[in-house]
Amino acid sequence: MRIAPLSLLISASLLASSAFAQDTATVTGIESEISIKQAEYDNSTQILEKHLKEESQLQSQLDLLRTRSTALDKEKNQALDAMNEMYRRLIDDPTLDISTAQARYQQAVVDHKQNKDDIAMQLAAIASHRKDIEQIRVAKHTQLNTLESLKEQLTTARVERLRNEFTREGTLEVNHTINCKRTETLAACEQRGQQMGLQKATKRFVDQIFANLTEERLVEPKRNMAGAQVQILSSHVVNSAFSGQGNYNVNLSVTMRGDVNSSRLCNLLSVDNRYCSEYGTPLSTPYQASYGTSYSDSQLTFSDSKDNDVVSVSRLNTQSVRDYSVKPMLMPKVDPLVVDNNKNRMVELTLRSNVFDDEVFIDGVSFGSTRLATTLPSGVHDVEVRKQGYQSYRVRVDLRKPQTIHAKLVKKPESIAAPTYTREQRNTASTTTAVGNAAGAAVVVIPAGTFEMGDINGNGLANERPVVEKTIANSFAMQSKEVSVGAYKQFVTNSGYKTEAERNRGCAYYLNGEPVWEANLNWRNPGFEQGNDYPAVCLTYNDAKAYADWLSGQTGQQYRLPNEVEWEYAARAGTKTEYPWGNEIGKNLANCGWCGSEWSNKSASPTGAFAPNAFGLYDTVGNVWEWTHKSAQQSDVTVRGGAWNFAPSLARASTRLILAPDFRANYIGFRLVRER
Repeated sequence: MRIAPLSLLISASLLASSAFAQDTATVTGIESEISIKQAEYDNSTQILEKHLKEESQLQSQLDLLRTRSTALDKEKNQALDAMNEMYRRLIDDPTLDISTAQARYQQAVVDHKQNKDDIAMQLAAIASHRKDIEQIRVAKHTQLNTLESLKEQLTTARVERLRNEFTREGTLEVNHTINCKRTETLAACEQRGQQMGLQKATKRFVDQIFANLTEERLVEPKRNMAGAQVQILSSHVVNSAFSGQGNYNVNLSVTMRGDVNSSRLCNLLSVDNRYCSEYGTPLSTPYQASYGTSYSDSQLTFSDSKDNDVVSVSRLNTQSVRDYSVKPMLMPKVDPLVVDNNKNRMVELTLRSNVFDDEVFIDGVSFGSTRLATTLPSGVHDVEVRKQGYQSYRVRVDLRKPQTIHAKLVKKPESIAAPTYTREQRNTASTTTAVGNAAGAAVVVIPAGTFEMGDINGNGLANERPVVEKTIANSFAMQSKEVSVGAYKQFVTNSGYKTEAERNRGCAYYLNGEPVWEANLNWRNPGFEQGNDYPAVCLTYNDAKAYADWLSGQTGQQYRLPNEVEWEYAARAGTKTEYPWGNEIGKNLANCGWCGSEWSNKSASPTGAFAPNAFGLYDTVGNVWEWTHKSAQQSDVTVRGGAWNFAPSLARASTRLILAPDFRANYIGFRLVRER
């Protein structure tokens, strides 16, 4: 709703500012960059599809050449037999013409050799095409991660823009007329008129803030949840006068600054609350007006009066009107414009809890994490403190005076924060051999079951569709953590194995959003500091298989990489959400880019640094991508789970990235399953 100008004057600082223009330019710039990157990604997708189609055609041609090779080989042998038969007959009949048989055999040899050369050329063409496909795929993954990262930046910029738009400064001139009461003095009437003028100014200031929000259509329907406030910086009376009819008219110039409950910005924009977690607690100073002169009739109830609204009055005093200065003060939310000191006064509420990374909801609206101090209208409020794996703390509070709530959350008996293990799981972990324990082979049992595999929630990539129902007929065991540096070190020390990164080209890492090969990078030196409990990275598919074969020999039990069905089933752990805890990544629940952990966008984290899922598996979200098993017919391999430097949207349970088996990077590792 746009506010009619009336007598309202707003300075340029409210409606137009280089700072706010810069906010919009930032958002627009990111949106433009997203559009460019999306076009690049779509173009790469088309190029990849073209190359895959060409590879399929080349493979079909190769199959034909191989089929023809069989026929040509048969023809050559038959021609040779025919020519040998003619030579035998030539002994008895020297006049016999054998040129036709010779020509047939010569042609068969030529055709067979030519077909053999064609097969060699076709294999070379396929190999070259395969390298192009691998490069395009890596480029696509880079573009995809850049694109998703830009979306993260865009959301952050939108939140910051909204916060800045709510905290604008501006000056209004407002005119207000009241009718003095029969029982009040001129001074009291004057004070009341000026206070009602201030109330009108703050109401209109908030209206103008909302009307001029860039995303007003999205925010306006949630206006009552914004917690918008106004801080009066200064105010002075431009002119005022009493009329002979008992009216008091005042024209005020008021300079104000807006403010907002920053923890609610994300709800207003319908984005994950983690984008607002960096902001502090909302303003907590209640409405207090301080005037130069004290009046006995200071407790007043105001209603929203239009200009020139008048009521009856019996008599007027002829006291002169003074210009009262107004000290900076904070006005509570003024929509609707009714201020009742008992019913609607603002009261401070402080919340503490016994856990970290919780989330506070007041009347169904997220206010961020504890420790939290906020102000709320006096009255009854429903307070809830949540944390994944804990029973929610709920209380209804009748807020009449400042209060502090100490929430005590209790762990659920069976949760991803404190998983319980079956007897088989405990026995498996406790009976693993000494070598197995040292090699990080501790496993948990994944029960049999049926699940939906793929992009269940419609947020995924094309290669995650269609969603299909899969059944795991038998339980299986999977390593609870990714294979660690210490475990891989034991393998290398025991076997003398050299990884592909150590033998050739080194390992890839991200630099300015592009994978760069560094010759001296490998699992021992991945480009960031690591300990023995970090996941082993810079390993190819074959490096992971070599470890699995060694571990199988050491333990006498069969270990291998999980196939994609096993991996996703285990990662979902009975859920249909994007992550084990829900559809939002949250804050500091996993190690991925922009996920709020101390390792995000810096390095891998120690294995098991975050809570496990319901099956007892750690780091199925983020940390490092994990190799999965490929069949003999597949030329490429899929990695799952996301990584410390990839966007949260790529750490979903169903996300798939396809890579060449010899690719290695400091964001790819693995874990194993153990055969029954």
